[in-house]
Amino acid sequence: MLEPIGLDAAEEDVYRQLVARRLARAEDLAEATGRCAAEIGDVLASLIERGLASGGDPVFVPAPPSVSLGALLRRRQADLRDAEFAVAALAEEYRTSGLPNDVIEILTDVQAVRRRFFQIQEAARDEVCSMVVPDLRVVPHRKNTAEGAALRRGVRYRALLDRRAFSGPDMTDDIRASLAAGQQIRVVDTVPIKMMIVDGETALLPLYGDRHDSPASVLIHRSGLLSVLISYFEAEWERGYPLRAGPSELIETHPDDLDDLDRQVLALLLSGLTDQAVAGQLGLSARTLHRRIRQLMGKAGVDSRIQLGWVAARKQWA
Repeated sequence: MLEPIGLDAAEEDVYRQLVARRLARAEDLAEATGRCAAEIGDVLASLIERGLASGGDPVFVPAPPSVSLGALLRRRQADLRDAEFAVAALAEEYRTSGLPNDVIEILTDVQAVRRRFFQIQEAARDEVCSMVVPDLRVVPHRKNTAEGAALRRGVRYRALLDRRAFSGPDMTDDIRASLAAGQQIRVVDTVPIKMMIVDGETALLPLYGDRHDSPASVLIHRSGLLSVLISYFEAEWERGYPLRAGPSELIETHPDDLDDLDRQVLALLLSGLTDQAVAGQLGLSARTLHRRIRQLMGKAGVDSRIQLGWVAARKQWA
């Protein structure tokens, strides 16, 4: 447990014995830990040098953990902050001082591709967008352990799924698990190429667009080319149908899911009428109207009425 602040297993073992006993002889510590006298002597010398213990033959005492270990912890935190600044500086130097062809990194070895696939997700701060084709082979969906970890630390995931991917083995269960973990998934008839975009700064996609099983890939950094890929993803995302998990099946939300009453509610809302006026014209209670509006927002995949109006106009729902 104390290895991250610089103690090895033997030092931690002996220090814990000292803390538990408050004072101890070297031979007592050797008996309690099962270590030889020579090793105990070396460990005690190291603990004394680092300010974690004091004393000498015949009795040793521990320094208070809150003071001695707290100092080590603060020192390690300062080292990590310095390392973080150094990484940021190196990343900025890499981004700005290289040749123009540094925009594109070509990866051909399957292990290198997998390593980059996980690295860019582990470094994600805000969002990971992906386009998913059928029959993923280089990194099968269930082996993407970085996804779950990123979702748990608050990274948003949006996946555009090729409808043909549903036929893959165990794919339905995997999709349900992803939805339950908080991923947003939309479905289109065909995804032309697999792709992942992280934080709007990096994109990973195949070197050969028609060979989904080939490990050869390109990593594209911030550039005009990356901006085009981001715009392409967003356009495809808009035409996708939101996916949700029903009790027994996965359900796509289509414009045709709207019934006549939904369309009437939308039409009246878009005309500028108040909720009270809409409810009065349709003979609905306020509670029923508000429930209908919430359902419409869910079908549109939006969080506000303004967004609902925009999606409704774009998809010609009313």
